[in-house]
Amino acid sequence: MRTDRKHRTLRVADANSMFTTGTLIMSTSELDALRNGQLWEDFCESLKSAGAEILAEGVPADDLSIAEGYRYLTRLLRLSLEKHLEFSDPACPQFYSLSHETAKIGNDNPDNFYQNCAVDGRHSYRITGNAGQVEYLSIETKAGSFAGQGDMAPTGHITLEDLELGPNGEFELLVSATPQPGNWLPMTEASDNILVRQTFRDRAREPKLELRIECLDQQAAPVLDPAAFASQLQRVVPFVNGTAGLFRNWMLGFAGHINALPPNDQQMCLRAGGDPAIFYHNSYWQLAPEEALLIEFVPPRDCRTWNFQLSNFWMESLDYRFHRIHINRSSARYEADGSVRIVVAGSNPGGAFPNWLTTAGHECGAMLLRYVEASDHPPVRTRVVALETLIAGEVE
Repeated sequence: MRTDRKHRTLRVADANSMFTTGTLIMSTSELDALRNGQLWEDFCESLKSAGAEILAEGVPADDLSIAEGYRYLTRLLRLSLEKHLEFSDPACPQFYSLSHETAKIGNDNPDNFYQNCAVDGRHSYRITGNAGQVEYLSIETKAGSFAGQGDMAPTGHITLEDLELGPNGEFELLVSATPQPGNWLPMTEASDNILVRQTFRDRAREPKLELRIECLDQQAAPVLDPAAFASQLQRVVPFVNGTAGLFRNWMLGFAGHINALPPNDQQMCLRAGGDPAIFYHNSYWQLAPEEALLIEFVPPRDCRTWNFQLSNFWMESLDYRFHRIHINRSSARYEADGSVRIVVAGSNPGGAFPNWLTTAGHECGAMLLRYVEASDHPPVRTRVVALETLIAGEVE
């Protein structure tokens, strides 16, 4: 007998709240929906709802922002399918990337290589790797998802400096809810994912640290379970909606300080997956074609690294494969007093401003200055000036 459509649609809508607890309930009717095709029809129908984010109040109405918004939804869909279908088994864990060159979330760092992995706080795991020459490495356990509107504060956090290394930089890291001797990354029983950040001076030229993970509890090789697949598919769209909605709301909040770079609410950043060793200045930029944004600051006295980036309205880093849209401690040119002056503009103001970043055809978007393991957090000065005054050398 065909499953009632109203019942199925309600279950898909409820998947957002059920995913945050990790207790999506299966029933005979859901297996019936898988068998008769209703599960797929409801998946496709529910995906339409994500489009409301692109036309919501406060979203820029220019064609580029709208086109990037719909592209953003397709990217989030790809990531969600990876997360919930392809790499979702915590008993047979594998690292994958939930943010990369062509699919991005929440002001992704162009200097970073991100890795993610599904885990279960009731199991124990072993991560092995070699430290290599990475600038900064952090590994965190978490118990949440953007589908729940961003409650991803770390349940455990470790950096490269915390690890005991072998003579050639090799290491072994145990991950569990119970303390372990040596290198240990804590979890809680609620922990359900791992996030790894590898930060580089020059990501295009420096080798990535290779990591492997295994579950220490004996597990059989996985075989697709129809009931589990039905549950997983219902989690895909809530992730898309939750992620798009979360960061759209962030941008509406940042609109209160356009073209300024005040400190972020750091706890808000942690709840959305931020690193506790990083201090964040998130904001909103908006410039006319004839305008430029000057950003000036003195980096912290002690700071492992820092970087500044430009993103679009959807908080996706602008396409760093083809445009210079970010700068870091190693690539920046410094003033004689040790300060940094960054110029954000649609056109190059010339050699007097070597730290120019292009808006890549955008009228507005997000921007982020982050300090990693900083001893202090100096204020940041910003001002909008006429681009022609920069080109003419009339700005001090």
